[in-house]
Amino acid sequence: MTLDVQFITMISMTCGGFYLGMALDTFRRLSIYWRPRVFLVYVMEISFWLTQTLLLYYVLFRVNSGELRFYVFVALLLGFAMYQALAAKVYKRLLERVIRMTMSIYHMLANMIRAIIVTPILFIVQLLVTVVVFTGKLLWHVVRHILKIVWVPVFWLLRLIYRMLPYSIQKNLHKIAGFYSTIENTCKKWLNKWLSKRR
Repeated sequence: MTLDVQFITMISMTCGGFYLGMALDTFRRLSIYWRPRVFLVYVMEISFWLTQTLLLYYVLFRVNSGELRFYVFVALLLGFAMYQALAAKVYKRLLERVIRMTMSIYHMLANMIRAIIVTPILFIVQLLVTVVVFTGKLLWHVVRHILKIVWVPVFWLLRLIYRMLPYSIQKNLHKIAGFYSTIENTCKKWLNKWLSKRR
């Protein structure tokens, strides 16, 4: 490894340590959102450190073909220490501002979407449901009145025909009506008994 490559490796790993400090502070700040879920905490911790390790090693591979030397770790620690000493406080304040700005933009967009899209759709759906229910009730009243108007003459006509029938036929009709009435009552009792068992 030439001196130029070693120098570039030192600079790259120092920058990598600086970046690692920023990434760690960002991760720690955002971890409050998944901290109540223990399993998710372990998953995120492992994913974070695995991702950072692969990223730093990729940088090292691009610089010196992935050769690990002692000074590589020293450079990483140097960059991390430089970040903690020189930029940690400023970065944390900047990070808080970015998070607040992002949350404000998110809430503004959510309110706009709710006002422009969600609320009108809900209003239209409620209006359609109201119209359908009102139309159904209106049709039911109309049909019921029509049935009443039609049924009254039919009832009187059937009653007149029944009275004109011979007595033997009237007696048979009574028997048939009683038979169907018995079946209907039996079915109702069986259904009520079955429903009471289900409860």
